Amino acid sequence: MPFFMSNPTGITWLVAGLGNPDRKYQNTRHNAGFIAIDEVARQLGVSIDRKKFDALVVDVSLAGQRVLLMKPQTYMNLSGVSIEKAASFYKIPPEQVLVIFDDISLEPGKIRIRRKGSHGGHNGIRSIIDYLQSDNFPRVKLGVGERPNPNFDLADWVLSVFTQEERKALDDAASHCKEIAELTIQGNIEQAMNLYNS
Repeated sequence: MPFFMSNPTGITWLVAGLGNPDRKYQNTRHNAGFIAIDEVARQLGVSIDRKKFDALVVDVSLAGQRVLLMKPQTYMNLSGVSIEKAASFYKIPPEQVLVIFDDISLEPGKIRIRRKGSHGGHNGIRSIIDYLQSDNFPRVKLGVGERPNPNFDLADWVLSVFTQEERKALDDAASHCKEIAELTIQGNIEQAMNLYNS
């Protein structure tokens, strides 16, 4: 396959979970992507702790491919910076960049998988689209719940902490992300959608 010749490292996919790096954000709604990617790493028996591309990364084998798991450390609104650096370095096209992130339009524990699409008002996804100059990348949306009322400040809401019950629901959703990533990498994203889309 000529693709591998252009990428001698053998890494063919990026799987990135979005969030904010400071400890104070650990259990907040906006960090659902970090929580999920940490769970993928846990299931694979690795830690995402190497610093590269303004991110924490680990190189793993997933669905028979070499994959870079990533947690961008540029803060949510600049998530595209580190993802573009890694994609450019490994010559990975947008359609082989899987992004896991929070979605306030879904209840905690709900999952929605998409092959591509707009940013839908999510600043992390907006940044990735800007830096990759494409919206043609697969993504996994993890529900974190809607604001209590329309007047509740959106930034305050996404940076608020999960209740115990909400976190349990999110952890359950996160437990499926490894399989979703495997199916997506294998070219079976439709199967992943049928299994997990809420």
